[in-house]
Amino acid sequence: MKKTKHIWLVLGICLIVALAWNPSAAAQRAVEADESLIWDAPEGCTVILVGKAASTDGSVMSTHTCDCGVCDWTFRYIPGGEYKAGEGRRIYHVSQYVTWPPAEGLKWERIKQDYIGLDIPQPERSYAYIHGMFGYMNENQVAIGESTIGAPRKLVNSTPSAKIDLTTLTQLGMERAKTARDCIRIMGSLAEEYGYGFHDDGEMLAVSDPNEIWIFEIMPVGPLWTPESSQPGAVWCAQRVPDDHVSVCPNESRIGEIDLDNSDYFMGSSNIVSFAIEKNLFDPESGEPFNWKKAYSPTGFSANSSGGTRARMWRFFDLAAPSQKFSADMPNMDFPFSVKPDKKLSAQDVMNLTRDKFQGTKFDPAEGLRGGPFKNPNYHPRPVRLDGESYYTPRTIGVNRAEYTTVTQCRDWLPDPIGGIVWLSFGAQDTACYMPLYIGITEIPHSFQIGDHWEFNRDSARWAFDYVDFHTLVVYSHAIEDVKKAQAKWEARTIETIPAIDTFAKQLYDKNPEEAIEYLTEFCNNNANLVVNAWWKLGDELLVKYRGLSLYDSKTRKRSNLPYPEDWLREVVRYHNLPKQPPRKK
Repeated sequence: MKKTKHIWLVLGICLIVALAWNPSAAAQRAVEADESLIWDAPEGCTVILVGKAASTDGSVMSTHTCDCGVCDWTFRYIPGGEYKAGEGRRIYHVSQYVTWPPAEGLKWERIKQDYIGLDIPQPERSYAYIHGMFGYMNENQVAIGESTIGAPRKLVNSTPSAKIDLTTLTQLGMERAKTARDCIRIMGSLAEEYGYGFHDDGEMLAVSDPNEIWIFEIMPVGPLWTPESSQPGAVWCAQRVPDDHVSVCPNESRIGEIDLDNSDYFMGSSNIVSFAIEKNLFDPESGEPFNWKKAYSPTGFSANSSGGTRARMWRFFDLAAPSQKFSADMPNMDFPFSVKPDKKLSAQDVMNLTRDKFQGTKFDPAEGLRGGPFKNPNYHPRPVRLDGESYYTPRTIGVNRAEYTTVTQCRDWLPDPIGGIVWLSFGAQDTACYMPLYIGITEIPHSFQIGDHWEFNRDSARWAFDYVDFHTLVVYSHAIEDVKKAQAKWEARTIETIPAIDTFAKQLYDKNPEEAIEYLTEFCNNNANLVVNAWWKLGDELLVKYRGLSLYDSKTRKRSNLPYPEDWLREVVRYHNLPKQPPRKK
């Protein structure tokens, strides 16, 4: 996920819209004036992918860190439906980034004002799913995670010819797919037919089910495309992660050389190579094999060369397979598509990965002056700008601007309503708590469905976690230990309880599926409400305990000075040349 900030696009839209429907040679040259320019590397969402043989319990897992900072964080449950022949599905344009004041209504009602005049045929049946910024899992355990990867500027299509944006694409996939492969084919074919883009450009989706997990990448095909051209309105490619492997997408294209004849591991649109040649993104005379990411979304970074700003690729592979000793100097484009982890990953392992702050590496943002006296890793999540210059800072996997993070689990040994879980964590990962939402539930807590960045609301779940995060940031090294205790109590305990919940729900399901659904719905909602209430209480406790940069012990009713680390005090003394106090007289 990213924000489009480029003046080029803003100034160019008027020209593009005016000329797109009858492009002249001059317009073509204007649109493609600089073929070398690529979108700035996005710094948004991180996706982790785990094959079923790479997990400790055989589940297929994916993550999505929604790293926007201003986006809508609300979640909702979308029921399935049955439709008669000829019924249409209205298409709306849905920006990832735009929100409205709560008084104007929830985003998912407000976007109905952005009906674009297109209805596409409804299937006989649509599937129920859980939806946040995107669709995350449907009743068939088809799951999605998202990461923006960028695209060459000349491929961006922000004109009305692009009917399908990314959010809508995931909704359509959730509504119609029975498997991950179905979802990819559905999204790809709809994007080709109706045109992809408008709000979005190059994107990656992790698409999974209880058996497989794929990386699906899609690009628009430029502002001059029209449906009347009879050409595909998108170009896309998908590659399957081997069952015993893990992978990651940190806002960078991951698919390299492809073999569409190997349908067990690759899928794609018919125009993958021909369109790259047409747009001068690939030279067939070069003698080099076609490489998707080098053609459509190349980057030139390594962890070291970017000063840690583009270190998530290296960090993930180093954590997952330390025995392979991946170098921080390795260009990100050269990292493997996936790797067999040294040890299989549990759901808790994956959650911990989403919280990673590069601890113990040279990119640790808590070390030295930039972490302050209390080793806060969150002071500089973006490059520092000073005196007209920009300076690299580490961009970690876990960032404090996250709207929420999801960990999806797809499990083939249980019925779909029980097998699928969306673990949801609101706000910054390091100070939040993952809560399970079984895919069979029929409602989610009201507190998950409301809230806004600019209006404090104690009825909104997200604000409970922001409340704790705010009080943790002040004295991070101390307060984070209190948060970890709460996470162990509520998150770790829930993870340990899940097998028992599964067993009981399965027994109910075998006798009466409706009773099992009711049980799971009640469990998820009760657990979520308990966690949210616990986080409000934790925030109050942190405020009392650390106010005034002191330490108030509510049990002993005593106050003490909050200890500062010696290295910080030594630097303060040195920098300010503090005079020594004379020894006290005895």
